[in-house]
Amino acid sequence: MPKKIIPVLTAFAVLFLFFSYQKVFAQQENTLTAQEKTDGWQLLFNGKDLSGWHSYLEKEPGKAWQVHDGAIVLDKNSKSVYKDFADLVTNDEYENFDLKLEWKMEPCANSGVMFYVNESPQYKNTYETGPEMQITDLSCLYTSNHSEISDSRINMHRAGDLYDLVPADTEWVKPAPEWNTYEIIANNGHVQFFQNGHKVVDTRFWDYQWWKKISRTKFHQWKDFGTFRKGHISIQGTEDGKLWFRNIKIKKFRFGPSS
Repeated sequence: MPKKIIPVLTAFAVLFLFFSYQKVFAQQENTLTAQEKTDGWQLLFNGKDLSGWHSYLEKEPGKAWQVHDGAIVLDKNSKSVYKDFADLVTNDEYENFDLKLEWKMEPCANSGVMFYVNESPQYKNTYETGPEMQITDLSCLYTSNHSEISDSRINMHRAGDLYDLVPADTEWVKPAPEWNTYEIIANNGHVQFFQNGHKVVDTRFWDYQWWKKISRTKFHQWKDFGTFRKGHISIQGTEDGKLWFRNIKIKKFRFGPSS
């Protein structure tokens, strides 16, 4: 074998071993590291089934909410009825917390992550009580069924916004079908949103400015919107398109660290 070929083969061997090492030791999806466990993180999705979740005002998840390849999938069609894709909510409620998750969508889909949702028959929908971190495809002019203008063209309805209340100051969202990371930190009324590692919203709940913001939106018609200080986490299924969610985890602040 010519001597000049040996270094080339050696280089390929080193690269093969490097990538094999990364694959073996990379953190698996929907798992926690030892450090995360020590820090108090808990998985809200085990990667296998919808344990710990149900559809809003129902006992079980709707038929359109499924688990495939380690992700929660919202897969609805024209034959799906509302009960099949009603918003998914956690069984447990949370007060002060740090929530992280990953999501991706088909082009032009629309959804959101809500929190402080109060699940009671007096509220027909999750959005009557729970604020939302918006999910939408910024590259689209119309919704996925082309029935109306996409939320991505409406101020405070774009990806990363505190829906209809506070706009994201910068947009770091990746286009469909790439994975995105969202983080919501809610701490004694101090609420921060992070999009792919970048802070995009930093605001306060329950002060004069909060009530003033609500009074200028459609949410003013629901007197209890944004009033609850503890509630369910919800993934919206009643909007548009197909979505995937994974690596959903939460850390509760037992006493609420200082803001």
